[in-house]
Amino acid sequence: MGPRMKLVLGSGSPRRRELLAQLGLVPSDVRPPDIDEDPRDGELPRPYCVRIAREKAQAIPCADDEVVLCADTTVALGRRILGKPADEKEAAVFLTKLSGRRHRVVTAVAVKRGDRIWERDVVTQVKMKSLSNEELNAYLQSGDWHGKAGGYGIQGAAGAFIPWINGSFSAVVGLPLAETAGLLQAAGYPLYGDAP
Repeated sequence: MGPRMKLVLGSGSPRRRELLAQLGLVPSDVRPPDIDEDPRDGELPRPYCVRIAREKAQAIPCADDEVVLCADTTVALGRRILGKPADEKEAAVFLTKLSGRRHRVVTAVAVKRGDRIWERDVVTQVKMKSLSNEELNAYLQSGDWHGKAGGYGIQGAAGAFIPWINGSFSAVVGLPLAETAGLLQAAGYPLYGDAP
């Protein structure tokens, strides 16, 4: 293997950076892509999520010695995509819909090296308890919903609203660690001290 490969994180999410740190990885650069993330008419949550992760990876220019890692997390309530709420009012609508119900969190990961892309997506089932008005209002006032798919972050205060998940916890936060490690290794990025 030639010169040391560099990892580029194609996401401005501090949560994804923290998750990468759990794998002992610190990106050499962070390049959030600028793409249109609006769902297409009738697009279902899982294909949408996979498409956005891939388009993010394709949108980021990279050098020969760089591996680009992108991800997208989508909250799916049935066939509906719940994205990042535009404001507190929309966050309230999302959380009210999720309250007392099961939903799915889809996280798609795309790793790019040269002109090749390796992809995985992970679907986790999540149950949210029935929220009281007090719980809902306190959470909305905390501002923790901001920038989070479905209007909540499981690793923050809203963790108290989630009695049960079936699947990858790290995927719900924003990056499924086992699958991400596998993709990076498939792309030839050294993990676990197998560097030259």
